[in-house]
Amino acid sequence: MSSISIYWILFIVIAIASWIVSSSLERKFEKYSKESLPMTGRDVALKMLRENGIDDVKVTCISGQLTDHYNPATKTVNLSEAVYNGANIAAAAVAAHECGHAVQHAMAYAPLKMRSALVPVVSFSSKWMTWILLIGMLTIETFPTLMLVGIVLFATTTLFAFVTLPVEIDASRRAVNWLEESGLTRRETIAMASDALRSAAYTYVVAALSSLATLIYYILIFMGGRRD
Repeated sequence: MSSISIYWILFIVIAIASWIVSSSLERKFEKYSKESLPMTGRDVALKMLRENGIDDVKVTCISGQLTDHYNPATKTVNLSEAVYNGANIAAAAVAAHECGHAVQHAMAYAPLKMRSALVPVVSFSSKWMTWILLIGMLTIETFPTLMLVGIVLFATTTLFAFVTLPVEIDASRRAVNWLEESGLTRRETIAMASDALRSAAYTYVVAALSSLATLIYYILIFMGGRRD
């Protein structure tokens, strides 16, 4: 079996895993959204920020589903409407997770600093790598350097995906610990919050593995083209 064939098998396995993880995540968030809490996601975020001594971060509401994120450039915790207004364990878990990133930022958490430093590089790479790789594959026999440049650009996005893993896992750990210490959750509901955030973390793991598999695929094409 050729290396390319092995890649396609791996690609299909990762695609199936991604679908399973995404479906599981949606089901769990829907389930845990039915477990009510006395505070909305906005209230949870403000409380967590306050109790961590952070007073220069705003909590805003944005459109979309599962679009929640922390923006270190503007120091804003951006929560989707369902999370911002939701008074349930799923909303609390997401809000606390995003505030976990704000805490990381305030503490100069090294992986977050590295991820932030990679953002402009990845933005540039994402803009050009698809075209460079495509042209590089078409001209690999006459101009292999172009394909190599595309691989380097893609490698930066793979690095970003793997740097993201400890950032997301640590933010979830901070969220679960704070939710438990704050007294907002019971033993049963803290387990739900942990389960929801664990499922969310799996999406980043699958994305990183998918990016790595694709990078290896391009490298194999490059090596094959050079041999030819």
